[in-house]
Formats: sequence, structure tokens, C-alpha cells
Amino acid sequence: MKTYIFITEEGITYQPNTVSPEPDIENCQVIGFAKGINEKKAIKNLVRENDYLLDTSFDEIICIELKNEDYYKSAKGFHLDDYKK
Repeated sequence: MKTYIFITEEGITYQPNTVSPEPDIENCQVIGFAKGINEKKAIKNLVRENDYLLDTSFDEIICIELKNEDYYKSAKGFHLDDYKK
């Protein structure tokens, strides 16, 4: 089976420690992870395992296959502060 991440471009987020009532960043929200032999089977598994998703206001979901099964351990992290001048 393949592993997939499901994201949406719906929704907004705020910067850490912000005091502004306005959203700072339009971004993608992670909806969840699921396995399946293809994208359609994986989304069915995601919804079956997380039925509360049907009660949210999210609608448009993007599915991306994670090529590396050990994706979390092989992920690279960065700090934006390292790139500030």
C-alpha cells in the first residue's frame, strides 16, 4: 500500500505570538495521513478512520503520495531565523 498526505488550501493560520485579529498567512492545512492502493482508496480510509472530518467545513482536499514510507524520520527541518539578515 502507498502512503498519502491530505491537505487543503481552505482555512488560514496565524503567526506565533501574533496579537492581530487578522490572519497573517494563507496556507495549506494538513487534514491527515492515510494508506491505500491508490488515492481513492486512501481518501476512503482517511474518512473511515476519521469520520469527524465530515463534520468540518473543509471541502476541497488535495492528495499527495509520500514516496518515502519513512517520511517523518527522513524529513529535513529548517528555521527561518537562520535566513534572516
